[in-house]
Amino acid sequence: MANNRRSEGKAVSESPVTDLFEAGRRPAESEKQWAEKTLAPTLEKAPERPIGAPTGVNLDEHGDARFSTISNVPIRRLYTQADLPEDWSYDPYLNYPGQPPFTRGIHASGYRGKMWTMRQFSGFASPEETNQRYKYLLAHGGHGLSVAFDLPTLMGYDSDHPFSEGEVGKCGVAIDSLEDMEILFDGIDLEKTTTSMTINSPASILWAMYLVVAEKQGADWKKISGTTQNDILKEYIAQKEYIYPPPPSMRLVIDTFEFGSKFTPKFNTISISGYHIREAGSTALQELAFTIYDGVEYVEWARRRGLDVDEFGPRLSFFFNAHNDFFEEIAKYRAARKIWYRLMKDRFGAKQQRTWLMRFHTQTAGVSLTAQQPMNNIARVAIQALAAVLGGTQSLHTDSYDEALALPTEDAVRIALRTQQIIAYESGVANTVDPLGGSYFVERQTLDMENGAFEYFDKLDAMGGMVKAIEKGYPQKEIAEASYQFQRATEAREKIMVGANEFVVEEPAPNILYIGEEVAQAQTRKLKALRERRSNDEVRRCLDALKHAAAQEPKAGENGQISPVNTMPFIIDAVKAYATVGEICDALREVYGTYEETAFA
Repeated sequence: MANNRRSEGKAVSESPVTDLFEAGRRPAESEKQWAEKTLAPTLEKAPERPIGAPTGVNLDEHGDARFSTISNVPIRRLYTQADLPEDWSYDPYLNYPGQPPFTRGIHASGYRGKMWTMRQFSGFASPEETNQRYKYLLAHGGHGLSVAFDLPTLMGYDSDHPFSEGEVGKCGVAIDSLEDMEILFDGIDLEKTTTSMTINSPASILWAMYLVVAEKQGADWKKISGTTQNDILKEYIAQKEYIYPPPPSMRLVIDTFEFGSKFTPKFNTISISGYHIREAGSTALQELAFTIYDGVEYVEWARRRGLDVDEFGPRLSFFFNAHNDFFEEIAKYRAARKIWYRLMKDRFGAKQQRTWLMRFHTQTAGVSLTAQQPMNNIARVAIQALAAVLGGTQSLHTDSYDEALALPTEDAVRIALRTQQIIAYESGVANTVDPLGGSYFVERQTLDMENGAFEYFDKLDAMGGMVKAIEKGYPQKEIAEASYQFQRATEAREKIMVGANEFVVEEPAPNILYIGEEVAQAQTRKLKALRERRSNDEVRRCLDALKHAAAQEPKAGENGQISPVNTMPFIIDAVKAYATVGEICDALREVYGTYEETAFA
């Protein structure tokens, strides 16, 4: 709106009819009449006020109130048919649930046939203690497990390594060997329990341990289900928990694709993760675009290996963040399904519908949790979880309210799980499929997300793919800029965080979970005893065989077999010999070296 005029001493914006024609809109005559006769008098009496300080992002170029999403995308006052393309119709843009382009979901009956999997991300201290927490969660209605590993495990070091000092068991469970994995899942039937493991650079090692434990239980590998995160690209982009350079890291990921497609057909060999990209400060669109394009990069590398997209494609899964902006998040999930369908069908020529489907897990936004007034986080998590459900997630983890302070307490974990159960069984939102489908606002946001993602894809294609873009620092810089802009707006109170930068009170420190150094001491004793009783000659033989295979260039196997130098069978042999995580990672470090990120201008 421009050219403010004066009326009775107040500044009043030009007739609101003007903005009805922005961005090529073609409003109906009834909308014009509404703007002139109903809206304009209302604005004269009560001009719009921004949510947050009337400065910066909350003002447009004319000084009028500006409204935007948490990602700073402008939001119109009202959405109507005029905000959709002129050719918009039901079948091509939406279609029915379970039918392309899957805007309304991948399952025809939504949650009426099967509720989403309710997971709680859990892992702390020792395998023994975490095992008890898992049994607690399953006893209280959890459907699946989600394993959090400590930092040494994530970085491929044993608990007794000097680099592990002060970190053992602190941000997750310490896993050093098959012995620890056996303890972790003691008394838990892996053929009947789906398990997600948040592990990346050493993913093939921890997955091998999981498979061996399942085998020892007598489970059929063809029946076990779950997910290993195994998404190394997002480590270079956002989380920075990498070990090897990008090309050999990608080789290890593709090895798991090939192995999994032959031996574990119900297990997702990767969870392509936007969660950590969003936690690093990206916008919703950047999370969507970079995550899906990571998926494109994995498919490209697998096809270059000679793998068939319809063999490994159905086991590719995704992992998204659920942030505070309710409608923006719902639109993101709906757009994601449409985009993946288009890519798999048109770009990669996938023939099977299973390959076209985007299946994703969602976790509520850890970065949105405040250490101040932590009980407020219960409300945040509920809103975020509801957005994930309305967006059609297949699996959900709700953060505990005290996670901004430490690993969650048992009471906090139970409340987080109950939040999911209340949404599922009391709110009514699971009774119908995609209840927001057809909303002018949601459909416009969905289209904008889709179009914006493909604009990013064009830029990434021009750079030669995601690995090349990472080496140039492109996604890292995009996220850093978005993070800076959000932080600046928060510090200026243009974006409100209740209890943190507004509505602040003095409060006592809450009780939190404390992990002491006795965990590291216990793990060190276990490692010493393990190395004394195992066959160290067998360990050396297995590690030498792994190094030899890792140094070879793999090609797709023939006659239904995997590549003879696929690293997974060699890693499994080393795991069975009770080689440790650190020893196996060190063997691969000898072959591949380690990666250090360069500074980007």
